[in-house]
Amino acid sequence: MESLKGEILRYTYYNEENGYSVIRLLDNTTVVGVLPKLNDGDKVEFTGNWTTHPKFGAQFKVEGFNVTYPTTEAGIINYLGSGLIKGIGKSTAHKIVKVFGSKTIDIIENNIDQLLKVDGIGEKKLQIIKKGWSEQQGVKNVMLFLQGHGISTAYSIKIYKTYGERAPEVINANPYKLIQDVWGIGFKIADDIGKKLGFTEHHPARIEAGIVYALSEISKNGHTYVPEIDLINYCTQLLKFELAYSDPVLQKLEENGLIVHDNGNVYLSELFYAERSIEKAIESLSLPPNALSRADEKALLLIRKSFSDEQFGAIKSALENKLLIITGGPGTGKTTTLKGIIDIYKRREKKILLAAPTGRAAKRMTEVIGLDAKTIHRLLEYNPAENAFGYNQFNRLDCDLLIVDEVSMIDTYLMYHLITAVNPNTTVIFVGDKDQLPSVGPGNILKDLINSDKILSIELTIIFRQAEESDIVLNAHKINKGETPDLINKRNTDFVFLEESNNASIPEKILHLVKTEIPNRLQFDPFEDVQVISPMYRGDVGVNTINSLFQQSLNPSHVIYSSGERKFKGGDKIMQLRNNYVKGVFNGDIGFIINYDEENKFLNASYEGKIVKYSPDELDEITLAYAVTVHKSQGSEYPCVIMPISTAHYIMLQRNLLYTAITRASRLLILIGSKRAVAMATKNNKVENRFTSLFK
Repeated sequence: MESLKGEILRYTYYNEENGYSVIRLLDNTTVVGVLPKLNDGDKVEFTGNWTTHPKFGAQFKVEGFNVTYPTTEAGIINYLGSGLIKGIGKSTAHKIVKVFGSKTIDIIENNIDQLLKVDGIGEKKLQIIKKGWSEQQGVKNVMLFLQGHGISTAYSIKIYKTYGERAPEVINANPYKLIQDVWGIGFKIADDIGKKLGFTEHHPARIEAGIVYALSEISKNGHTYVPEIDLINYCTQLLKFELAYSDPVLQKLEENGLIVHDNGNVYLSELFYAERSIEKAIESLSLPPNALSRADEKALLLIRKSFSDEQFGAIKSALENKLLIITGGPGTGKTTTLKGIIDIYKRREKKILLAAPTGRAAKRMTEVIGLDAKTIHRLLEYNPAENAFGYNQFNRLDCDLLIVDEVSMIDTYLMYHLITAVNPNTTVIFVGDKDQLPSVGPGNILKDLINSDKILSIELTIIFRQAEESDIVLNAHKINKGETPDLINKRNTDFVFLEESNNASIPEKILHLVKTEIPNRLQFDPFEDVQVISPMYRGDVGVNTINSLFQQSLNPSHVIYSSGERKFKGGDKIMQLRNNYVKGVFNGDIGFIINYDEENKFLNASYEGKIVKYSPDELDEITLAYAVTVHKSQGSEYPCVIMPISTAHYIMLQRNLLYTAITRASRLLILIGSKRAVAMATKNNKVENRFTSLFK
């Protein structure tokens, strides 16, 4: 090993994925190797060896490094003001050096409380600086170990936040722990590290991680279990050797309570017991119908003429049964029916709670019914610090009537937490559209409950006169029956079809609609009122292409944060991609970027007034949302929806997907693409079956 000291002039190349760097030093020396992102002006002592590149000549290949601190006041200001340490920006760096001069670094390292002498630094800011300095020192020491094993800078920081300075110790012992402990790290990354650390392909830790990872990935496709033969085949491909049914790791996983074998099927134990717990809770709530009291009969008599026979039957059933499902398509009067039920319960001075799986769905429920609705997480008082719900099987919800909307979106995990927290004396009404897409998470809750015959289910089918005036409603019902929608644009229609066979032209046409046509004609706000929904992420008319175009053309603000190809501007429309209970934002929530806090290294976003901070390593939790997929739009309603539809989407062209997209629009729906693609989607009613065992 040789040693090389120098000052970083600039990075000529940096790979965000694996940390591979090409650095030019002040004396023109080139340094190459896997490194964390250091700062221009850093004085560094590298260890490694000299090599000769056939094209670029002499280079120093790094094996290790150590940052040495600057000693001049100007150097210290540049170092501290570079954004390296949370709590210290350029202005604060000047103030600190003005007080401590060339002794600044020594003060920070050995007597950091002295910073309280600096104007503008109070106890709160001091704690931020202390934490930032500690993190910087710790992450620097851990980073080289991690990036030496091919882990990107972003993941390295996440790993450091999870394990701290113990990261090398934990990873050396079992790199496959990363899959469960660090969001975003899958089997491939962990396995690459494992191989470098000498874990053989038959190592029990590797096989165990592969099986659990396989079941977890399968659950992401909506399944709560998988037939054992399919699991064996999946794991054989994943592990690159033939896994045997009798492999002792399978038995060990079951003995340790991580998986369950049942009737030739394999479950993650948490999903198996969640389904069984839902069944038990439903059974306990499924009592024979009550006889109506005289007060109930009198209340029903008073409202009889205000409702259709279907609606009246549903209201009467809500008074007779502890459990009820009300389902129906758009315009069939689900909301009116719920108002009728609620009105009777209010007259009886009963306590009523309303809930929905997402913030947008809860907000819409509040607006149309007129009572406060909460997300299920908020209703159950989720506590992120304890990773537990305040209301549960030991502390039940206190109410007489619980109405839960958009039940098709609820997955097995969330239904388990909800139904086990219901008091046996509560009447529960589940509301949803059985023909929409099922939940993103595992399970097919609404359909399984309807098919179970354990709960009375009432389907509203009559389209009301006001709804009949909407071509969105009429065409949605046509599509649901397998009939091609009316694509002839009538005067004053709310359902518009624009034919365009050239996919490459569609994004620009959508941009023109959003930026010019729609705001000018209808006064819709391009950001708040209009939502582009596409079946897929990739391709000419995919979400990614449209988002990039819209950010560039619709948002005039400058880029405030970039990492690799990802760029964020102030005012960007964004979506949360995973449930983050600590931050209180959930998969599918829509927000807007406010600004980037350079001093504290946070991207600030607003979700309907709630401010959420993202550190750079957390930005893979959000994405641009000028366009979103149909799946991500579930539970939401927008004044205007624009949907590109192309035969290039043939894999995703399904009836329930088109139906779900169309029913997201409340005032205007624009389809742009080919009639053939619309026909393909309408005729394709092949719904992918999910492996679920609820009441089966």
